[in-house]
Amino acid sequence: MEFDNNIPIYVQVINMIKKDIIQGKLPMGAKLPSTRELAVQYHINPNTAGRIYKEMEMQNICYTKRGLGTFVTEDSEVFKAMKEDMAEDLVNSFIKEMKDLGFSKEDLLSVVSVEYDKES
Repeated sequence: MEFDNNIPIYVQVINMIKKDIIQGKLPMGAKLPSTRELAVQYHINPNTAGRIYKEMEMQNICYTKRGLGTFVTEDSEVFKAMKEDMAEDLVNSFIKEMKDLGFSKEDLLSVVSVEYDKES
C-alpha cells in the first residue's frame, strides 16, 4: 500500500475505512478488524492502528464493546454526515484545482457533464 507523504498515515487509513463504510463494504454494525489485524492489513505500526480506532471513536464512526471488538456505528445520522463531509471535501478540492487551472464555472460544469456521461 502506498501512502501520500503529505498526509498522516492514520488520516489516510481512516479515509479508506470511511469510504468502505459509505460504499457498503463495511455495513453499519459490522465488526472491524482488531488493531493487530488492521496493522497487518494496511502495513502500518500497531500503535498507528490503535490511534485510527481512537480517532474514529471520537468521530462516532465506530464504537468498542469490551471483550468483543470494535464495530461500525449503527447511527444513520453519523453515516449521512460522514458521506456528506467526504463529498464536500472532494468537491471543494476539485473546484480549487479547476480554478487554479483557469476554468470558469461554466467550463467546469461542462467538463464534469462530459466526463460523467463517459462513465455512464
